[in-house]
Amino acid sequence: MKVLYFAWLKGKTGIGEEEVTPPAEVADVAALVAWLKTRSPGHAAALDDLRAVRVAVNQDHVGLDAPVAAGDEVAFFPPVTGG
Repeated sequence: MKVLYFAWLKGKTGIGEEEVTPPAEVADVAALVAWLKTRSPGHAAALDDLRAVRVAVNQDHVGLDAPVAAGDEVAFFPPVTGG
């Protein structure tokens, strides 16, 4: 699974993308977030307040209950506003 971090999430994690192999019980975005938060203090800080984070799986915006699987691309980014 490829995980991408954008904007300040990239700054807090210290990486823009990573390849991960979560445990088998990680079946949705919420479980993935919980698992990612254990990877480093930077991950925990970046994913601490999910009200300020949006998620896309395979380039489709999704909620925390969206399924994830091996081979997916999961992106975390701040909300985008127009102007």
